[in-house]
Amino acid sequence: MTPEISPKDRFITVYGRNPVHEVLLDPDLHVDKVVIADNARGPGLTEIRRAAGRRGITVQSAPAERVKKLAGNGRQDQGVFADVVAPRMLPLEVALEHADLRTVLVLDGITTPANVGMILRSATAAGIDGIVVPRRGVASIDPLVVKASAGIAFRAPILKTFTAVEAVTALREHGFHVVGLDASGEDDLFSAHLPEPVAFVLGSETSGPGPDVARLVDRWVSIPMAGGVESLNVAAAAAVVSFELVRRSRT
Repeated sequence: MTPEISPKDRFITVYGRNPVHEVLLDPDLHVDKVVIADNARGPGLTEIRRAAGRRGITVQSAPAERVKKLAGNGRQDQGVFADVVAPRMLPLEVALEHADLRTVLVLDGITTPANVGMILRSATAAGIDGIVVPRRGVASIDPLVVKASAGIAFRAPILKTFTAVEAVTALREHGFHVVGLDASGEDDLFSAHLPEPVAFVLGSETSGPGPDVARLVDRWVSIPMAGGVESLNVAAAAAVVSFELVRRSRT
């Protein structure tokens, strides 16, 4: 029996008038609730209420301070947020016990929303079983991430945990081979032996995975570069890794 999952690990919270209106217009998305600050005024709110009404979603009212807290972005929430069900999003510990995970990406120190969004899109397209997005040290899944993912964030196999260190430690305890991606890695990604289940750690472009995570890596690999190019953007590197894992699964 799957344990009860908290709302923060079931929903992606979208804030701002245009983003909330857009998710309400998408019939493929299950919007759990819409909350508007009781002092909110101005354009866009009427359209949000109408769109919610057409779908039978009750619009709740709450004090502005509570909306800011629940939206998680007091400067850009514009007095409204919506909780959208992310059906494939799970706490990592639940997925390790109840899902068949063979290939996982772990994000660490990637703070640019565009990169996180593009990683979610390419990894989901490749069929990666899980993408660990820690609450600390990685850009939160907000409207900027959703936009960069072209909406795929709502459907991505996101695995939630507090830190990347906790994630890698748990993955190792469940038998995962932990691989770090680094330009100076001793092995070539395309020829390295990568036994499953495998977890790839992707760090920031400037410093790579944090030192506490790096100490837990079993093997470091690099993507071969030509033409004098030193490295790839982390989102591009994640796409290369993801589709290399797909290639291996088909051979």
